[in-house]
Amino acid sequence: MSNYRVAWLPGDGIGPEVCDAARLVLDAAGFQADYLHGDIGWEFWRAEGEALPARTLDLLRNTDCAFFGAITSKPAAEAVRELAPEFQTRGLTYRSPIVRMRQLLDLYICLRPCRAFPGNPLNYRDHIDLVIFRENTEGMYIGVEFPKIPEALLAVPAIRTLPPDAAISIRSVTRHASRRIVEAAFQYARKNGRRKVTAVHKANVLRATCGVFLEAAREVAARYPDIEFDTANVDAMCMWLLKNPLNYDVIVTTNLFGDILSDLCSQLVGGMGFGYSGNIGEKYAVFEPTHGSAPKYAGQNKVNPLAAILAAKMMVEWLGEREIASNIERAVAGVVERGAANTYDLGGSASTMDVARSVAESLRCAHVMR
Repeated sequence: MSNYRVAWLPGDGIGPEVCDAARLVLDAAGFQADYLHGDIGWEFWRAEGEALPARTLDLLRNTDCAFFGAITSKPAAEAVRELAPEFQTRGLTYRSPIVRMRQLLDLYICLRPCRAFPGNPLNYRDHIDLVIFRENTEGMYIGVEFPKIPEALLAVPAIRTLPPDAAISIRSVTRHASRRIVEAAFQYARKNGRRKVTAVHKANVLRATCGVFLEAAREVAARYPDIEFDTANVDAMCMWLLKNPLNYDVIVTTNLFGDILSDLCSQLVGGMGFGYSGNIGEKYAVFEPTHGSAPKYAGQNKVNPLAAILAAKMMVEWLGEREIASNIERAVAGVVERGAANTYDLGGSASTMDVARSVAESLRCAHVMR
């Protein structure tokens, strides 16, 4: 097994705690890596005016992949008020570091598995096993926004119909990005024996942008006759996921819709304590739990670390260490099924590190038995 170089980005809030838990499990699983700390998050925004410093970007470009904990984000006006005084008059605008990493490193796949572990008391329904492919670089998250309409845009007839004080955001959807995210979803389905891919959109209202995505999805699907393909409007999809979650398998969609649907699907399998993702490009990837920084719980050692542990599992799998990944997933499944260490969200009183130690002990026991 190679000795990997992993950019370790704990961030803030509960990020450092769940990262410590993931690291304990990675060590117990026998994963060998150099973990190189990177500065990221709210405190660096306040002190330096940059939540993703250039030195951290350099680190990302010189490592095999990254593991990210969580960061705090706040609205633009509040973010400026919290800046150090010397930065408050420089016209700085807060941008989410994880969104910037996705765009700067072209991590165009946001892969979010949602699996119901047997014995999880929070499962909405047993046997749910969904995978969401969310386009990660464009859509509503490109960051082109205006608090009021710029004069240059008033030449567009449709813009002139808006109130002059309207705030506007630009949604960009390209054929290239649409094709490659749908292609990734079908390739995953074929490789992993999945039966169906569902493309989610709102082309009946967002005719131009969702129209591009839907046309690209149909074009790609035609090349995979062995895999069932269907489409759904995003609002209907939310309803059908609650009514018949077992009818769905691989879901592919645009950035904002993917963000919303993946949280819904996480709740179907236990909530954000089980929500994790990989931000994956052609040559680099960043893995993370998706629960955010939860500042009200920071320092209490009480949150569920399984999302971070499963994100670590996905990381080692992406690096090619499939046996280690499989061992971690089996250990997590065993801890959940036995109720060996339940945090508060699961009705128990186990701490963050209690759960990590329980998963690590399962790994060690499995190794002794072999």
